[in-house]
Amino acid sequence: MMKYNLHTLLLIGLFLFITGCEDFLDRPPLTVANDETVWTSEEKVRLYANKYYTDFFVGYNSGWGTTGAPVEGFTFSDDIIHNGSQGNFTRSVPNSQIWSMSLIRSINIMLDRVENKMGSILSTEAYNHWIGVGRFFRALEYASIVTAYGDVPYYDHVVSDTDLDDLYKPRTPRNEVMDHVYDDLTFAFNNVRLNDGDQSVNRYVVAGFISRVALHEGSWQKYYYKNNERAEKFFNLALEAADFIIQSGRYDIVTEFRDLFTSEDLKGNKDCILYRHYDQAVGVTHHIATLNNLSETVNFGPTADLIKSFICNDGNVWQNSELMNADNFELKNMIKTRDPRLEATFYDKPAPRNRGSFWYINKFLPRSVAKSVEAGNAPPVEFTSTNNRTDYPVMRYAEVLLNWIEAKAELSTLGGSEVTQSDIDLSINKIRNRPLAAEAVAMGVQKTAPMQLAALPNDPERDVDVSPLIWEIRRERRMEFAFEYSRIADLKRWYKLEYMDTDLHSDLLAGGWVNFPKELASELKTANAGRFSVIKMNGDKVTYNGSNNAEMIGFYQSSSTSGRQPFLNQVNVNPYLAPVGKTQIDDYKSKGYQLQQTEGWPQN
Repeated sequence: MMKYNLHTLLLIGLFLFITGCEDFLDRPPLTVANDETVWTSEEKVRLYANKYYTDFFVGYNSGWGTTGAPVEGFTFSDDIIHNGSQGNFTRSVPNSQIWSMSLIRSINIMLDRVENKMGSILSTEAYNHWIGVGRFFRALEYASIVTAYGDVPYYDHVVSDTDLDDLYKPRTPRNEVMDHVYDDLTFAFNNVRLNDGDQSVNRYVVAGFISRVALHEGSWQKYYYKNNERAEKFFNLALEAADFIIQSGRYDIVTEFRDLFTSEDLKGNKDCILYRHYDQAVGVTHHIATLNNLSETVNFGPTADLIKSFICNDGNVWQNSELMNADNFELKNMIKTRDPRLEATFYDKPAPRNRGSFWYINKFLPRSVAKSVEAGNAPPVEFTSTNNRTDYPVMRYAEVLLNWIEAKAELSTLGGSEVTQSDIDLSINKIRNRPLAAEAVAMGVQKTAPMQLAALPNDPERDVDVSPLIWEIRRERRMEFAFEYSRIADLKRWYKLEYMDTDLHSDLLAGGWVNFPKELASELKTANAGRFSVIKMNGDKVTYNGSNNAEMIGFYQSSSTSGRQPFLNQVNVNPYLAPVGKTQIDDYKSKGYQLQQTEGWPQN
């Protein structure tokens, strides 16, 4: 298993001088340091490479950091409702915004120095391994920048501070950049070691991230650019990388779902290909579990749209399920009738401290802590402030399986082999068969029936543009990765940001189902008339007027909730790609060069 913590990376500070200052975000910064004596051993290369772990494998971030972290770092999708105005897409070109090339520059320095200074120091195997690690990191960074901006300047070398033509080069077409990413990933896949120690990148880690990056690019090519030839190229890479992990037999689905996010030591866990370890003894902690501790008030929670998407445990959608009370959305009943991931993701009763939805996210809090707080105790200190020390599974085997089955399904639409029942059993049904927690079983949670390819759910809410199989694979991702990194990235690569349109989808403006007279009568005693409403199953809205207590049963909606501004089919607005700022365009112009604006946005 893979792990890392900052304690093991402290020495990398000795090498930060190599990268110099990072004052410029619009082009590769200058190379300023003398590093003649640094590249003298494999261990020093390892120390240099270690500094990238917290850039690419963020985990829960650290301290109060939220960037890249689950829950707080990804509160913008159709899974999440805010108590107030919903987040908006960018609707105009900002004054200042552009990609950062600082990581690319630093990685290119590493690759340059290994190539030019260490040929006689490293064995051929070690040389290829470290070139592979560097190219892996460069591929991850470029894939991220391309996802945000589309066309971006591509650099595979260290830029001279006197070469203005290079510093101010035009944006490289996205497809050309991603071909370089493809080449970097395949080189890393073929050359990074199978095992380089339990705290280092290995070929399985590389393959896991290849399955993620290549699936994303394949989907983008198919749905955004409608280029099936390029889509097939990247889907095949995703499939090959995921299949390598599956065939290795090293990993499995053996851990109860919430335990993956609440363990203080994931070492040896077969569900994890890579995880980030936290250790209070060396000052490496985070705060994400604090947002789940039932004592903190949070202003966001699940949308009714997400809640309705959870499959019933008989394998059918709620509209067609034969389970008794499948259409009863009270949380205690949902726990008994829905996929176990619902119980593992939420507290088991509506909670007023979630002011956005009343369904409190508990995915990152141990059940024992939730019950202790429910009994009137304060959360343990390690679940308050920045004292959290639970590990985070950065790359899970479940993701590899879902990447694999989605790539297979997409390739089948492009002339590839049809998905078989054995494929479904190896992926989705293996995930559905994961162990259940004893506490969950005691509440009536049951495993979801296996998916049957010959009898897929007939979902009346299915997007008609999406086949029943791909629709169900996408549902599985939504349940598996709720409040993690994936949802907004998935909507973009599927070209389905329309799912975020609050004018088209009213369930985005409602939260959890609450039977206020039975479950939260205290809220009715203290609420002012007009403060909140409930949305009935037929879509009717009933606003609390101070005396209609018996009617207050439905999906909760705060009176302060409002939809997002229009973002689709707007002139000079492209919600799928970020614009660059006017200041950066003017900077290029002042030097005699042109920086082209992102597609879909105005040049000036």
